[in-house]
Formats: sequence, C-alpha cells, structure tokens
Amino acid sequence: MEKRQELYKGKAKTVYATDDPQRLVMHYRDDVSAFDGVKLAKLDLKGETNNKINAYVMGKLAGAGVPTHFLSVINERESLVKAMKMIPVECVVRNVVAGSMAKRYGIEEGMKLPEAIFEFFLKSDALHDPLVNDDHIRVLKWATADEIVEMKTLTHKVNAVLKPLFAKAGIDLVDYKLEFGHPLDDPRGPLVLGDEFTPDGCRLWDAKTGEKMDKDRFRRDLGSVIEHYRDVARRIGAPL
Repeated sequence: MEKRQELYKGKAKTVYATDDPQRLVMHYRDDVSAFDGVKLAKLDLKGETNNKINAYVMGKLAGAGVPTHFLSVINERESLVKAMKMIPVECVVRNVVAGSMAKRYGIEEGMKLPEAIFEFFLKSDALHDPLVNDDHIRVLKWATADEIVEMKTLTHKVNAVLKPLFAKAGIDLVDYKLEFGHPLDDPRGPLVLGDEFTPDGCRLWDAKTGEKMDKDRFRRDLGSVIEHYRDVARRIGAPL
C-alpha cells in the first residue's frame, strides 16, 4: 500500500491518501489540544500510544460484531483504515456524570448513572459542537431516521463491550464519543464506526481513586498525561 498526498489535518491526526481510493492512512501525531484548539502542546509518545490503544480497542469491537473502519497497524504511528463518508454528528455515551453534562444540568461530577445516557452533538468546532436531537438530525438531513436508529444501536453495543473491558482493568469508562459513516466502497450499506477510540475522546477514571487518566489531565493542567495514557494501555492489555 503506497502512502500518497495529505488529505486532511485534524487536531491530533493527519489522514493520507493511498494508491487505493478505498483505503487511507491515519497518522497519529504527538499534538494535543483542548478548548477547540485554544490550548495546544506536543507530548512525546502520544501519537504511537494512541495508535496502539485505538488498534486494540477496534480489534475488541470488531471481535464483538461492531463493524469498524480499522484495517491494520502499519507502523508505530500509522494505521490503515477504510475511506468513509462520515455522518456529521457525534454520538456521546455517559455512564457517569462529568464534563459538559455536569455543567449543563448543575449536577456534581462523579454520579454514576443507573443506565447509560445517549446524546447527539453536531460536529462543528466553529459552533463548539452543540447538543442536537433526533429531529434536528433528520429534518436538517444530516442523517436518515434509519441511520439515527442504527447509530444508537451500535453505540449501545459498543458500551456493552467497552464498559466491562475497562472495568476489568480497574477503570471507570465515564463517557466517550463515537462517529459513524459509510465506507466509500459500500455507500448504501450498514453504518461503520470511524475515527478513533483513545483517551483523547473519552473520560477514564481509576475505579478506586477516581484519578483522571484521559485528556482532562491536559485540560486541567494535572500533568503526567502520557504516563496515564500508557497506564491505560497496559491495564487493558494493549501492546506498547
């Protein structure tokens, strides 16, 4: 597989074309950002750590019957993925109250929910990813009614796999975001999980101490960001 031109540079990843239009290279950089790019830094080993965590998690999900865009690890910082047309909304699962949910409803962080809460957000940095509902998505044609149902079903299936996986490692899977789309080689087929699953896009707390093990360590200036990312990898069994 020949890596070719850069197609897209995000906050922490760069996507490259290949000689196969249905396949892309996802390159994980050492960049870290918060508050829609206002706070920026570079952290040694971040790119390769996230690449390995994502590969491990995607493998577990695929093994449980969740279709993903992930194909294989290429090297320390890069993975091969399916080219996708993404739906422009984020699916957020909350198992514990934290972050924007705590602020929005005036609830103290740390309350464990009796069942997972699902939320949709429009994917837009310029608008700070506003909360949206099913009607916004359907009427504004960001996704069809069937796709909305499919996103919810797949997201809850992911939660049923990952929540116990992290619990076994002594980690509370507090909340996280997922993104879905259609592979370019199957544009009318079932939805597929895209993007990534790493400590950049979820909240992970030590189950005993409540210590944060995710990007909140960077957001809140807690330090030892990569040390905690790598501890997450070791605990869940992702090879470093």
